[in-house]
Amino acid sequence: MFTPPGEAAAGLLDLPWREPLAEWTPATTGDRLVEIRQRGLSRHVVRFVSEGGEVYALKELADRLARREYRLLRRLRELGVPAVEVTGAVVDRPGDLDAILVTRFLDYSTSYRALFARPRGGQPTDRLLDALVELLVRLHLAGFMWGDCSLSNVLFRMDAGAFSAYLVDAETAELHPSLSEGQRHYDVDLARERIAGELFDLMAAGTLPPEVDPVAVADDTVRRYAALWDELTREETIRPEEQRYRIAERLRRINALGFDVDEVELVATDEGDGGSRLRVRTRVAEPGHHRRILFARTGLQAEENQARRLLNDIASYRGWLEQETGHPVPEVVAANRWLAEVYEPVVRSIPEELRGRLDEVELFHEVLEHRWFLSEKTGRDVGTTEAARDYCRSVLPTVPEDLIEP
Repeated sequence: MFTPPGEAAAGLLDLPWREPLAEWTPATTGDRLVEIRQRGLSRHVVRFVSEGGEVYALKELADRLARREYRLLRRLRELGVPAVEVTGAVVDRPGDLDAILVTRFLDYSTSYRALFARPRGGQPTDRLLDALVELLVRLHLAGFMWGDCSLSNVLFRMDAGAFSAYLVDAETAELHPSLSEGQRHYDVDLARERIAGELFDLMAAGTLPPEVDPVAVADDTVRRYAALWDELTREETIRPEEQRYRIAERLRRINALGFDVDEVELVATDEGDGGSRLRVRTRVAEPGHHRRILFARTGLQAEENQARRLLNDIASYRGWLEQETGHPVPEVVAANRWLAEVYEPVVRSIPEELRGRLDEVELFHEVLEHRWFLSEKTGRDVGTTEAARDYCRSVLPTVPEDLIEP
């Protein structure tokens, strides 16, 4: 079973599907096996193959689980919840061989183990927890009970200094119209237990910073989840004279967290003072209004934090244009000039041999951060061009090479 369009994965059809995945060799796969240096741990046999310029992850598991995970991952994609993209499932293999689930490898992603082993920008605990909690909340809002929430079942991508979390393993997940309190608490309690155990493993391996307490981090995960869930779903009573600004304030906070609002409902209270209870229905169908705005204006695909940073740079550039020209500049004009005169020259200036270290948008974000750092250091605005040159010379070569190695 392959998800259309089939052309992208057509070259996978001649792989040795009749053999156990663990026994595949470069000879039987046509030298398409690749190693992922910073892959996570898995309780299943997982191999990676390259085909048509793409890398695919192949996981061997029982037929029933493979068919189920195939359907669930497709549904998550339809809902816009961050998860790996499922390409197909190879079932009914001869003998008692398990099925194989095929997903597209998430470019520029890494595991929590690799992030602790080779941290960039300080120890990653807070950023990892924020990303994991946001993913779990998105799943719960969509009616998904994960049943296996842990750092091991997530891949992380850099997102303007923060991380975005993507679900990797959905074989234990359940889809419901909505989740009960008990179902949500089960997922959260399980996450607390798994995260503590995973961090104790890192401690035993000597890769956990000494100041990180596994139990405290696991407890903090529960607190962060509760705070985010409360912000997105709680009801609050507001007086008539404050309705307008209180509703706007609440919606701004929800948008800043990367969520959209589907419906706002005001229900009169029984107190007789004209007050109302505010109910907000949060939508996860298309998370991230900043990334949608950036794509509409520039055609650039970005993570939410990256998009917010780039939109801020476009706004700054627009202000400079208006000051230079002496008249207002439409947003669409400013965005197109920024793309041609700022973004694209920076991307083109990256040496070819270093381009695969980070995706283009993250590279541009880091150049902006480096520009601020250099400007603070020198006491003057050094400009994007000078910042890009210095970044390519002193910072980018220290970033680990691409995660895929033939």
